[in-house]
Amino acid sequence: MTSESVNPVRVAWGAIATLLSVLYTALLAPFAIAAVSARQHRIVARLVRMWSWLIVRTCAVKVHFEGLENLAGFKSCVLVANHQSFFDVFAMLAYFPVEVIFVAKKELLKIPAVGYTLAHSEHIVIDRDNGGRSIRRAVEALRDGWIVTIFPEGERFNDGSVHTFDDGAAWLAILGRRPVVPMAIVGSGRVFPKKALMVTPGGEIRYRIGRPIPTEGLHSNDRAELTRRLEDEIRVQTAMA
Repeated sequence: MTSESVNPVRVAWGAIATLLSVLYTALLAPFAIAAVSARQHRIVARLVRMWSWLIVRTCAVKVHFEGLENLAGFKSCVLVANHQSFFDVFAMLAYFPVEVIFVAKKELLKIPAVGYTLAHSEHIVIDRDNGGRSIRRAVEALRDGWIVTIFPEGERFNDGSVHTFDDGAAWLAILGRRPVVPMAIVGSGRVFPKKALMVTPGGEIRYRIGRPIPTEGLHSNDRAELTRRLEDEIRVQTAMA
């Protein structure tokens, strides 16, 4: 928390909201695991949306989406965004108007219950030791009509800056022959900064969705240029007041 926001009421609110978020996870996780085991993916998706909604609402975080019209007119795409906080994912799962899947790091599998659900759901876990299989699964997800969301910075940064992108997202879009869409996320780093022990309640998160970039005619050796273009567009949108 910043010095401006530290007061007894806000600290207590943040602590209670954080504890309640842990409680929601503990209560809903067994149902999610059971649904995953039964291959009831739609039920899993509803439980995850409910879980995320409860967390975001309890923390009184306002969520705004700008540019949703840029996703109209095509079935699937690669959605590329900067990454500031775990709330980047929570808010999207809770409020994004269409279902999306995320590309996540293998390390997240270590989180109890959440890791199991992640590993056995539609989301894609990147295993650096078996990257080819992960890429093939991501391409299949695109061709099956999913919006695949990737955070190409590779980790969370809550300094308000956009950091260097890995070219995996651009490569996936080119391989899958789907548009790639830049999305700037603003404000989530103040809600739950990296390494924070509890939430700062009452914040606001904005998702600014840019115009889709077609990948028809592009090849593997075009991915570096496409990555820089995505990075530049997201940096501009993130810097807007």
